[in-house]
Amino acid sequence: MRQLKRTARQQAECVAVSFGEVREFFTRTRCTSLERVLFAVTDGAGNTAVISVVWVGLASSGDARRFQTLMNRHGSGDIHPLGSHLLELGDIHFTGLRYGSDRDGGTVTVAEAETATGQVDHDTLEALAEVAAHLPRV
Repeated sequence: MRQLKRTARQQAECVAVSFGEVREFFTRTRCTSLERVLFAVTDGAGNTAVISVVWVGLASSGDARRFQTLMNRHGSGDIHPLGSHLLELGDIHFTGLRYGSDRDGGTVTVAEAETATGQVDHDTLEALAEVAAHLPRV
């Protein structure tokens, strides 16, 4: 019973924090876990990037593969990152243009990076997102 309750709660959370085709995916496919974190990194010269990392657990590796394919297509929707106000950095809009993902069995990790303050170039943001997608699950 406990696992079923948790699954139902996780499924509702996955639907609630997503939008677009990603939300539609979650209405048809069982999400078993969802964890989100937000990091801020700085170069010490006043330039700060914010990185959102999301770990999504799915019931099977096939579901995870389909989910990753959907997430890798720009414009298909997303999972709302935790609010940047938690880091006291104001409102950051994640565009999905600096993005990385990884899949391990039934878990998909999605990372996005944006500039919070100063100027962080596209290539650096892209590298931050790609590396963050390989972080171990919290």
